[in-house]
Amino acid sequence: MISLKNKNVVLTGATGGIGNSILEQLVNAEANVLATGTNEQKLNLIKNKYQSVKIEKFDISKHKEIENFINKVCNELENKIDILINNAGITSDNLSIRMKEEEWKKVIDINLTSTFLLSKNVIKKMLKNKKGKIVNITSVVGHTGNIGQANYTASKAGLVAMSKSFALEYGKKNINVNCVSPGFISTDMTNKIDENYKEILKSRIPMDKFGDPKDIANTVLFLCSNLSDYITGETIHVNGGMYFS
Repeated sequence: MISLKNKNVVLTGATGGIGNSILEQLVNAEANVLATGTNEQKLNLIKNKYQSVKIEKFDISKHKEIENFINKVCNELENKIDILINNAGITSDNLSIRMKEEEWKKVIDINLTSTFLLSKNVIKKMLKNKKGKIVNITSVVGHTGNIGQANYTASKAGLVAMSKSFALEYGKKNINVNCVSPGFISTDMTNKIDENYKEILKSRIPMDKFGDPKDIANTVLFLCSNLSDYITGETIHVNGGMYFS
């Protein structure tokens, strides 16, 4: 069993299906977790379920507040952040010629720019500790493209390239930066997909099924652990064979 005992972890997007599953694995691994999100009700449910987890409501789209937020979080975690998991993200789908600039900008700002600013400010803390790990959640469509998601796919592809740059810049400082790229995972979002279209999607997956959020959480847990100490700048694809890098 992987142990993250005495490791301080910041998890964004903790209230969604994948976020919940990542959180559960972190708690099982005995990590000290601070979970963030924008839905106060769901954050309180997390607090009631996991007494050890610290919760902090924060909107990562507020870029000017990110530095202060990270300073506050770091203080709550006794001035040490060992691991940052950037899971928060949004979609705003539309065909390219119909996509408004606001739809493009909002998705890029939250999925990519906010992740950059969170990572940048956490890396400053990690440099003082001379080690750290960052895991960014991307998406299979960031590698394949997808109809109606020019903004989302661009943001997720950008995360991959950005992570490689961070890995190059801070590898000598023992800071590992990697990505996990989910395929189609059974969550509230995918459960809303029309059943006929689900079957079409499954036909493109060699394993003939959608993944479980635990499949993503298990991979994230591995990248957070000392088992991955010599891995950086990589993207691990968890998609049932839908896409091979």
